[in-house]
Amino acid sequence: MDVDVLIVGGGPVGLSSAIECSRHGLSSLLVEKHAGTSIFPKARLVTTRTMELVRAWGIQDEVERAGLPREDTLAVAVGTSLTADDFHRAAAPIAEDAPHSPTYAFICAQDKFEVILRSVASSGSDVRFGTRMESLAQDADGVTARLSTGEVVRARYCIAADGARSGIRSSLGIGVDGPPPLGHMISIMFDADIVHLLEGRMCALYFLRSEIPCAVEAVDNQRRWMVQTGYDPAEGGSEADFTPEFCVEIVRAAVGVPDLDVSLVGIMPWLQQAVTAQRFRSGRVFLAGDAAHVTTPQGGFGMNCGIQDAHNLVWKLAAVTQGRAGEALLDTYETERHPIGARTVEESLANAFITFRMMEGELTLSEAITLQAGRRSSEGLVLGFHYTSSAVIPDGTQPPPVPDPYRTYTPTARPGHRAPHVWLTREGRELSTLDLLGPHFTLMTPTGSGWSQTTPDQVKTVEISPDESPTWAKEYGTTPTGAVLIRPDGHVAWRTPNPPATPETLNNILRTILSTP
Repeated sequence: MDVDVLIVGGGPVGLSSAIECSRHGLSSLLVEKHAGTSIFPKARLVTTRTMELVRAWGIQDEVERAGLPREDTLAVAVGTSLTADDFHRAAAPIAEDAPHSPTYAFICAQDKFEVILRSVASSGSDVRFGTRMESLAQDADGVTARLSTGEVVRARYCIAADGARSGIRSSLGIGVDGPPPLGHMISIMFDADIVHLLEGRMCALYFLRSEIPCAVEAVDNQRRWMVQTGYDPAEGGSEADFTPEFCVEIVRAAVGVPDLDVSLVGIMPWLQQAVTAQRFRSGRVFLAGDAAHVTTPQGGFGMNCGIQDAHNLVWKLAAVTQGRAGEALLDTYETERHPIGARTVEESLANAFITFRMMEGELTLSEAITLQAGRRSSEGLVLGFHYTSSAVIPDGTQPPPVPDPYRTYTPTARPGHRAPHVWLTREGRELSTLDLLGPHFTLMTPTGSGWSQTTPDQVKTVEISPDESPTWAKEYGTTPTGAVLIRPDGHVAWRTPNPPATPETLNNILRTILSTP
């Protein structure tokens, strides 16, 4: 069979890639070796930027129904147990961050999130679970894969979303940069009636310095929870030590109830890492998600960074496949995403070191909760990242000063940055500037600027009047005659304060951005 894109891996990143392929008119085949979606809530945090994509895909309400209430769960706590007197809780500053987006970060466990993504992906792409890719070869025109079903697939491009132990990455000889593994970890998912013990203490994440240091995560905030702890092989530890009996002891110590009735749901060993692939591309194969960058779980960045990879890559694959862009546009995927992936890995590592210091007693519980709460909101990282490449045309302005690039997001429509959220009133209803974007280039311009008469077919023009928003033009840094060109991934490609110089102005701009010969 022939498709435009072969996607290997059916986790959130692979499924998001399939969703984006469908939105951009690409045929795709997704293969996943496991029979079904994840049964473990390996990731839970859906960051603000990913929630904006969820909103654009039309599934925000569904995801929020499947997740946990923001007010209770976007909080962090420290203590010696869930019920100890030394328990300290701090909530994320939702009100402070709210003006930056029409939505906000959300807790939706991966086992539920993947089910929703799979349903959307399957509606527009060929999604096959229980199917293994046996071999992959590439030539100048595409890739050829042999599947466990015996089928041979021919595709123009391949997205390798096959996880931290990516076989595709290894087969391409792409190494990783980063420290040695940080720890051998065990996740223990359990069922227990502990909600009545947590009145006034509900959180997304609890760091506990109990007899066995661990973290507790809320899975459904009802009966299902997860404990994460670790062992050191250098001291004779092994995953075999974590028998069901020992795991129940760990859970009871974490909760602080010695005779707690506990039902184990699953026990999963994993390796805590923080590495970045040295390259994100080899010919017609592109690495995405954990295949490209592996973060520590602290901060909840891994899945989200991978979904942003897909959002950045697929529109470029579509533009080239459909003859609207030159092959050089695909080089900008690595140019743009590698620095973001590496920075995200580093920030997750910084979060991990705070946890290590706390667990080892270097920080008091009061110091720990201050540091953990301070890192809980990361809008600067997840909204403030920007791109520098040939697919962005600078306008000579400098980035706005940001006191804390991790915590603080400062809206700007400077080329390379995410287009800012601004509320508009249109046809009697309120909507965000982000709601006006789609799988195409969007030219935002003040009503009457003259730009709408020069817009090429592949660009959607959105005129905004002062009645709809008196502040929009100022917040986007343009004038009554200017315009802002936004890429299909929501990042500003070009901005001008001037009216069109000629009818060909925008076509020339697009040729530059798209590397069109």
